[in-house]
This record gives sequence, structure tokens and C-alpha cells, in this order.
Amino acid sequence: MASINTTHGKSSRLTTLAQQLRLYKPDEETDCATTTPVGSERFTPKKAAVLICLFEQSDGGLRVILTKRSSRLSTHSGEVSLPGGKAEEDDVDDADTATREAKEEIGLDPSLVDVVAYLEPFLSKHLLRVIPVIGILSDANAFTPTPNVAEVDDVFDAPLEMFLKDENRRCEQREWMGEKYLVHYFDYETGGKKYLIWGLTAGILIRAASIVYQRQPDFVEQNPKFKVPGDLNKDTIMP
Repeated sequence: MASINTTHGKSSRLTTLAQQLRLYKPDEETDCATTTPVGSERFTPKKAAVLICLFEQSDGGLRVILTKRSSRLSTHSGEVSLPGGKAEEDDVDDADTATREAKEEIGLDPSLVDVVAYLEPFLSKHLLRVIPVIGILSDANAFTPTPNVAEVDDVFDAPLEMFLKDENRRCEQREWMGEKYLVHYFDYETGGKKYLIWGLTAGILIRAASIVYQRQPDFVEQNPKFKVPGDLNKDTIMP
């Protein structure tokens, strides 16, 4: 992340936001990762969690921390993502998974993050059931990114509200298991570098921004609601 002007300590806005988000209850109707039994079998996606880490700039704008994955990774190489990964046996809960992965990937100390909400699960391209965890970083100046070079090429931040605006955005319609849905792409430039935020990460951030700002995006969202049959296997990949 570039040098930024941030607030010191938790501002009144962040305090209010934390109180608001703690009241949020995931909506089962918008669960994008439901499963459907087939015969006596049930396909159960493996669990993962990502951290939507928000902080406030001095001008009051909310920003979210993002990473560019290493170009050497076998999956999603070079793509923009939220810190996070697969759940491990020792993880206490989804927040533990998300904050542990954030520490491993970018050196973010979990003690700096106040976890305030869990969003509805999303289904990843490789059929992981991904739980977005919203956390608030009260003092961004206490965090100096230290990317794990084996996993992360870059760490940056973007304004959360951009994911509600129909600017620098495009989309394409896809279909899987008879379900049509939109894949959103956001172009973003900062510090002389250009990033493309799309797919699962874009979808999660659209949802998070809608909840934080309590309004719908300026464009059609069209999330998928997959009923995943039990005869799929771990090698199945969404289009």
C-alpha cells in the first residue's frame, strides 16, 4: 500500500459502522453457495474465508485492503483478491481463518482487526464455500504490509464505494447449471499501477459495499444462486 493519510484510533464513524455491522444477519435468500442432495449423497464444498479489511482515510472515505496474487501460484495467479484462504483444522471459526491467512499473506496482525460481521457464503470457481468476514482496521498507520512473496506480488487499497458505482466497470453474462449470472470487472489505477478486480472478489465487494452504505449498486448485480448437485467432484470448475 502506498503512503496514505489515515485517521489515528477509531473515529466516531468507524465506531458507528462497527455497531451497524454487528447487527447484520446473513440473508439465506442471497446465499450463493447452497447445496442440493442427490440420492443419498450430498456435495459439500470445502470451506474458505476472506477478510474484507476496512479502514478510514483522513477525508472520511472507507477503503479496503486488496492483494495481487503471485504470478507463480497454480490457481488464480496474478489476480486481485482479498486476503484469505482455505479453512484449517485448528481454525476456531471463519474469522480465525480469514485473519490467520491475512497475517500469513500480508503480515496483518489479527489484534489490529476488529471483526464485526460475516456475509452470506459465495461459491468460488473451484467450488469452495467462501465466507466473507468484515473487519475494521482502526489505525491503518499501525499496519505495514509485508507480503509473503510466495503468495503475493502486491498489496494495495481501493475505495469501497467504487463497487457501487457504474464507472470503470463492465460485465459479461455466463451460465452454469442452468443459472445465468453476471461477472463484473472493475478497472482501478493507483500509484501508477493498473489493476483488474473481477469475478468472485468483485462480487463479494459489491455485496459488502451495499451493506456498508445501505444502498443498492447503480447497476444490475444478478448474483448466481447455485443449487449444486451431489454428483460433482473436486475437479469441477465453474465457467
